[in-house]
Amino acid sequence: MNLPVFLTALASLGAMSAPTQIPVDDPPIQCADCAEWNQPQAPFNLHGRSYYVGVRGLSSVLIQTSTGLILLDGGLPQSAPLIEANIKSLGFRIEDIKLIVNSHAHYDHAGGIARLRRDSGAVVAASPSGAQALMSGGPVKDDPQYGSDGSGGAFPPVAQVRIVKNGEDLRVGDTAITAHFTPGHTPGSTTWTWSSCTVDGCLNLVYADSLTPVSTGEFRFLGDQNHPDMSDTFRRSMATVGALPCDIMLSTHPGASALFDRLKRRDLSAVPDPLIDKNACRAYAESANRRLDERLNTERAQAAK
Repeated sequence: MNLPVFLTALASLGAMSAPTQIPVDDPPIQCADCAEWNQPQAPFNLHGRSYYVGVRGLSSVLIQTSTGLILLDGGLPQSAPLIEANIKSLGFRIEDIKLIVNSHAHYDHAGGIARLRRDSGAVVAASPSGAQALMSGGPVKDDPQYGSDGSGGAFPPVAQVRIVKNGEDLRVGDTAITAHFTPGHTPGSTTWTWSSCTVDGCLNLVYADSLTPVSTGEFRFLGDQNHPDMSDTFRRSMATVGALPCDIMLSTHPGASALFDRLKRRDLSAVPDPLIDKNACRAYAESANRRLDERLNTERAQAAK
């Protein structure tokens, strides 16, 4: 779908699906880390018109545009009301969210999107594999974590999802965000970038998807009888993230990029701004490459037994 058509569809879908009822909570997901991840976190400005509105252990980012809001990720189902409260505390209306995008369709980043879409009437957009997972309410079968946590990794399904292309710009008002497919952690993993401007100039913001080689069961990133070798694909995704113009990098789990440690230093008036690090994406990718090396070595050792 080309951009003008996408925008027309976005506007019409938003008009048709405007929320008309009191918000309804989706059933919470129970997992070993869920309670810790879902600790409330006060929202804060990242740069310009970009804000952190997620919970303590799961990122969600809000971008204000000239004609509405863009939201990246929705946390757990039980994160959605906390994200909405954070958005309202910044002075914004939930109904002004026009576009919701997803990094990857696991319950801890996509679980809250169904409610956030219902309450806002926003268009949800994702990669082809990501859209399939969002609409089915769980990971696709070639996801390394398919069938996780006993529930199959299930989360509330999203009724409608727009499919985006690699490199496609999605625009709301005066702001465009760009999709960069970075498969590996999931087949549909997507990193999102945009430009954030103030009177002092513009910075490149990167919402980098997870590059961690995590799996369940017998899955092998080197491939097995049911899955192709994903190691080269994962390497390319890391190279993509490492090469992005990158002034402020955010990760799907804030701890993976030491966000709150950097925020604490910024609150103490550290100069230069600790959130700004032009080397952050490169360092993130290099660290991911080392973890993948370790994982592949383990798989080779197991295969040799």
